[in-house]
Amino acid sequence: MPSDFLDSSAIESRHCFNTPEHRSWLVNDAHRQIAFFKASLRPEGGFFVLGHDGKPLVGTVQELHTTTRLVHSYALAKCAGADGCDQIIDHGLSYLWKRHRDAQHGGYLWALDGVDIHDDRKLAYGHVFVLLAGASAKLSGHPDADRLIDDVTEVLEQRFWEEDAGLFADEWNRDWTPFSDYRGMNANMHGVEALLTAFEATGRQSYLDKAGRILRFFIDGMALSEGWRLPEHYTKSWQIDRSYSGNPMFRPAGTTPGHSFELARLLLQCWDLKGRPNDGSPDKAWSLVQRALEDAWDAKKGGLAYTLQFDGTPYIRDRYWWPVTEAIGVLACFLKLGGTEAQKDWYARLWQFADAHFIDHEHGGWYPEIDAEGRPTVTQFNGKPDIYHALQATLIPLAQHISRLGENLHGLLKITAD
Repeated sequence: MPSDFLDSSAIESRHCFNTPEHRSWLVNDAHRQIAFFKASLRPEGGFFVLGHDGKPLVGTVQELHTTTRLVHSYALAKCAGADGCDQIIDHGLSYLWKRHRDAQHGGYLWALDGVDIHDDRKLAYGHVFVLLAGASAKLSGHPDADRLIDDVTEVLEQRFWEEDAGLFADEWNRDWTPFSDYRGMNANMHGVEALLTAFEATGRQSYLDKAGRILRFFIDGMALSEGWRLPEHYTKSWQIDRSYSGNPMFRPAGTTPGHSFELARLLLQCWDLKGRPNDGSPDKAWSLVQRALEDAWDAKKGGLAYTLQFDGTPYIRDRYWWPVTEAIGVLACFLKLGGTEAQKDWYARLWQFADAHFIDHEHGGWYPEIDAEGRPTVTQFNGKPDIYHALQATLIPLAQHISRLGENLHGLLKITAD
């Protein structure tokens, strides 16, 4: 493939895994992100969405995943030694407990608008992020984390977990009456992320067991039979729904290669937490990653296509920041296991592309999307949506081990940034 993006000789030294120069560069970008998103704090409660320049955007709707991801991200940053994280964590946990939490029906409301409820649905996607926020806050030592973990765990187990399938159902009305029969991979994938973090924070085996069941369904069941691609959408009986076409941004048709990177990293994390059994997990994870890179990478322009058809043909070719961050994260995990030359090249190539096209060197943070010429654009996202994906792309390579991110990040951001 004759492209500078595929030529390892064109990679700059600051993007090579685990060199002092690269680690310093990662620390610097992490500090810039942490500083940028501190402006998200809304004094009256909740968080602002920030524009590209870091100024709050007009609008007061607060969605559950935004609240939780900020808590999670600043909890990780605190574990890593960054200063000034407590206010975001405190603010977010308070808003989750006092505003998102539904005192009448239980569970957590999807979106608020000031003192009003904007969207009262109960979504598994949002609830697993509540668990992630609570678990990460516990890793950072927050005193309110346990009550949040226990509360949302009860809701997830009683309302969303389907024991026969070993998977989470997706959505309910506010009063827990049925909203739809939709079943999806995305909520379950982030469910694995939350369950593994909750296991690390609490030591409760039930979290690890549930994560393993979800992974077995999607890895050994779906990916293995689908050429190592991951169908996104399912019927109530957990059959692939190949005709489903929901929201083109949040529930797009076909497959989403960025999710292959995420799930592969979570498979490695689960395998590591289980003591690295001889079960083929690293090979399976690499099959997912390799397939997604081959299908989605734009050999001429760089970047990754957002969605694919079931045969791997690019469907939505728009290039967003988060698939690049997730590919970086999983490749860093492979490199911690020793890695291959191909994995080293992909890791450096992705960082070089992100550095050239997604990282905002003037204001901090990452642009969420680029146009056909590789310039920041605004079509699907207002401003910079969150810190979650990009911060993890900088922190995961800095941590020594694949799992137990909270403890393995300890003190890393105390390194002086440039």
